[in-house]
Amino acid sequence: MKNNNHWQRMQVTKRSLQRQLLLWTVLPLLVLWLAGAGIIYAVSLHYASENNDAHLSRLADTLAAQVIKAARHESASTAESINAAAQLLLKSGPEGQLHYAIQFGDRKSVIGSAIAPFKTTPSDQNRQIFSDISLENRPYRLLSAYYAANHAENQPEVIVEVAKDLSAQTATLNQYMLRMALPLVAMMLLISVIIWFGVKSSLKPLVLLKQMVETRQAQDLSPLVLENAPEELNALSDALNQLLASTEGSVNRQRRFIADAAHQLRTPLAGLKSQTELAMRESNPEGLRDRLNMVHTSATRSIHLVNQLLTLARSEPGSPNGIPKVKMDLARLIRDLTGELVPRALAARIDLGCDCLVQEAWIDGNSALLRELFINLVENAIKYIPRDGSVTVRLTETATQYVVDVEDNGPGIPDADKQRVFERFFRREQTGNGCGLGMAIVREIVERHSGTVELLDAEPNGLIVHVVLPKNLFIA
Repeated sequence: MKNNNHWQRMQVTKRSLQRQLLLWTVLPLLVLWLAGAGIIYAVSLHYASENNDAHLSRLADTLAAQVIKAARHESASTAESINAAAQLLLKSGPEGQLHYAIQFGDRKSVIGSAIAPFKTTPSDQNRQIFSDISLENRPYRLLSAYYAANHAENQPEVIVEVAKDLSAQTATLNQYMLRMALPLVAMMLLISVIIWFGVKSSLKPLVLLKQMVETRQAQDLSPLVLENAPEELNALSDALNQLLASTEGSVNRQRRFIADAAHQLRTPLAGLKSQTELAMRESNPEGLRDRLNMVHTSATRSIHLVNQLLTLARSEPGSPNGIPKVKMDLARLIRDLTGELVPRALAARIDLGCDCLVQEAWIDGNSALLRELFINLVENAIKYIPRDGSVTVRLTETATQYVVDVEDNGPGIPDADKQRVFERFFRREQTGNGCGLGMAIVREIVERHSGTVELLDAEPNGLIVHVVLPKNLFIA
């Protein structure tokens, strides 16, 4: 139940790559379009306001000039003539309704209609004051202009107010923005459709890869082949192919191990079964003892084979049962295991010696596997050289490597067999209790430690197993 809930949460929270690409492509365009429209509207409104202010300023100057001219001639019909001129000058047109008011210095005589009325008081320091007002629920732009008195020229002090209705201008600007927005919206929709087709076409190889993975059988580990795929998707398919190749290699190693183990265990187990059957039918105590000895020998060989197979499986790269790396002294390991094998060498009349030219050889390695590696080399040398022979384990170093040589003075190995001895279950001689896995184990352990192993001829005779391990050791 818990797993089902977790899966449902994953289903709810999963996201579509195509939807995200469309969102992050179309959304910025939409934001830029709205921002552009807002900027255009603000700039248009700014220039329209500047034109309005300039127009109102010219009107105010003209009205003030008419008032000053009438005052100089002391016309009896000053108000009537100014009103007539003002009506002609401020005649309503497409630019909007205009209103005016003129106040003289006595602050009592007003020509026209009071607009604000005269709530702002311009002066010499602030000759023109612009403001936004509302008349009859309509927006107006108001200019209050001050013209100082000049008694020498019979010029009175005059304050002129001119207001312009902005409703028509606002409607015109809105119509302009609407007419501009319609083609932009159509263009935005067209661009969105183009982007949608582009994203869908670009993601088609990814959909194809998804279908290839979904429809593939679990046993099919062949590489995925994508044609005309983009570089990023090729990198993904290459990574998947590497994973498939690694999985195929692991599966093949497991199959080979199972096949080899079944093949190799079949013979000793069949022999063990036969010997036990014969022992069960044996009535002679001496014959029964001989049969039991043969059973013991077969069981010992089977145990040795199983141990070798387990070591081989553990030493393969990618094995989940491998022992983690530890910091260890390779020189001490070689000295200790050489000392442990001295009694066995003496029993076989073999002179076993250790020549460590390096006092300490610290590496990061798998101590159990490295121990198995060198025990196999020394035991093979003891097993396959004649009596009264000698085996020497030698440790040297270079700037970047440690070199371990296991040298004996036996008959050696022909060049034709020097590579074959590393094959699993290859035995040059069918005598003895060996199972042909010792050198295969050696190769697997060395390769897992990023090293190399090769067989060289010793002088004047014999064999050298030459193992090279890097100093900066990291297990694969």
